[in-house]
Amino acid sequence: MARQTSTKHINILAKKLINEKYTMTLATASRHVAWAAPVYYVAEKNRFYFFSDPKSRHIREALSSGQAGASIYEESGQWQDIKGIQMSGKIVEISSGTEAITALNAYVQKFQLIRSFFNDMAALDLDRIFFRFQAKLYRFTPELMIYMDNTIHFGFKEEIEL
Repeated sequence: MARQTSTKHINILAKKLINEKYTMTLATASRHVAWAAPVYYVAEKNRFYFFSDPKSRHIREALSSGQAGASIYEESGQWQDIKGIQMSGKIVEISSGTEAITALNAYVQKFQLIRSFFNDMAALDLDRIFFRFQAKLYRFTPELMIYMDNTIHFGFKEEIEL
């Protein structure tokens, strides 16, 4: 039997999923050929920040086309438990400023392992990360977000605004 759900409840479920997961799959396309790539992300105010090599295919295609898709989902071995978020939006590089500092701090907080690569965390900045990993900071900003959840009922989907 399907459970009744409110928009507020759906938003809570979506936020919970976003905050508990670590990887987001990005989808891009060029010349009618699709590509998908997983990235570690941190979410801040409906924006998803991640590091990636600027020469990677998903970055080149997203910046060239001005569009990308993304998904975050719960791993499950049964169709009844499938739940996730499907998004379309834009990816832009974040090079400096308050937004970069906030995103970097949130990223380091979520992914504590990064501390093991740097001796002086107080001096950590985007240049040091690029030098060490050849990765730049990017922001995926969704223009459309759909929460889907088969635990509510088969094929449940609802557009969300978090």
